[in-house]
Amino acid sequence: MEPEFKAKVVDRNGTVLGTVDHLVRDTWSGEIKMFVVRREKSDKDLFLTPKDIKEATESRVNLNVSLEELNTR
Repeated sequence: MEPEFKAKVVDRNGTVLGTVDHLVRDTWSGEIKMFVVRREKSDKDLFLTPKDIKEATESRVNLNVSLEELNTR
């Protein structure tokens, strides 16, 4: 399942990172290339790829990476 708009995003340690703000799709295939996580406690949004997703439902996206790993990219 792909991430849904406004779904809560949680890293692999259980830390809530924010919510899905928008999806970036390939214009030819419609495939999601990236999604943006709006963060409430930070002025820097996160840009993630579908490879970062462990599991996604309508209301929640669980990641297979931690916030610390995302910050070192």
